[in-house]
Amino acid sequence: MANNKVSEIVKNIATPITDEQELELVDVEFVREGKDWYLRVYIDKDGGVTLDDCEAVSRPLSEKLDEMDPIPQSYILEVSSPGVERPFRTSRDFEKAIGENVRVKFYKAMNGRKTIEGILEKYDGETVTILTDNDEREIYQLKDISKIHRIIMI
Repeated sequence: MANNKVSEIVKNIATPITDEQELELVDVEFVREGKDWYLRVYIDKDGGVTLDDCEAVSRPLSEKLDEMDPIPQSYILEVSSPGVERPFRTSRDFEKAIGENVRVKFYKAMNGRKTIEGILEKYDGETVTILTDNDEREIYQLKDISKIHRIIMI
């Protein structure tokens, strides 16, 4: 079974569980690492995810997956926070990061650079506006961005 298909099936199974727990289902990935398969479910909430949150999703999700048996091979289920510097995937990710420091990587060089850092100032669903270190506002199309994520400045 294709990894994307497994991810979509698991998202459909996990969403009611995360909704019930008032958690956000951020992503699901089904990947092979070495000889083992991993089903990773990433959850989030305002203020961060606790171990209890992970358990509150992991137990019922594991039971539902055992009951429905949508994945033919054996796998290791992991439920966790996606981390502070995770790539943005949803509109909510972008909206929550407005005013935050971000790193943007492009598919091909833009203005001579493949990567920029700055403050995410605006997001409209198709473009992002980044305030750079030299106080310039640069607007980029989402279709040109391979990855954008929050960065922690120390």
